[in-house]
Amino acid sequence: MSDESGADGGDRPVTEYDPATHDWPVVESVAEYETGWYTGGYDLVEQPDGSTKRYYWAELPSAVVVVAVADDSLLLVEQYRPTIRELCLELPAGIVEDGESYTEAGARELAEETGFAPSGTALLESFDCSTGVLRHERGIVWAEGLTPVERKLDGNEFINVHAVPVDEALDVARSEPANDATMEGVLLAREEGLL
Repeated sequence: MSDESGADGGDRPVTEYDPATHDWPVVESVAEYETGWYTGGYDLVEQPDGSTKRYYWAELPSAVVVVAVADDSLLLVEQYRPTIRELCLELPAGIVEDGESYTEAGARELAEETGFAPSGTALLESFDCSTGVLRHERGIVWAEGLTPVERKLDGNEFINVHAVPVDEALDVARSEPANDATMEGVLLAREEGLL
């Protein structure tokens, strides 16, 4: 048995627990604020030792990430991310609007952000995405047969479009500041033999 510092600064012994006998019951779930963009709150959870703790979360709407290739180049968008105060090079992405499938949302977001509409899309994968705080559903969409169209950026979107050679896509996706959704999309498309 070893010691580990708890979140409250106190020390407690580290003990193993059996996931088959403890399912982390939620005693209470509270949404403390809603912004229209995300909801934030906490779950009061019973821990294996019988104590309870507030686990805070931010819940985002479902999102889509689009992997699109034109002329052996991957389309990426460059935009400033105020949360980290840096320009980021990412795959086109956005929120899935009510009633849309991931593929419909992907086609719309790709056209709006890059000015290219796909003739075909395919859902590569969808999954629940979470970190210690963030949770939402994400779909990765492949888009092909691109045709130029008029871009339709939202009032708060200032986006430049870049075409990166496919053989450099993973290196670009891994460059700082890295974006997890971009790395997921590039790796998944590569695994599927699309890149």
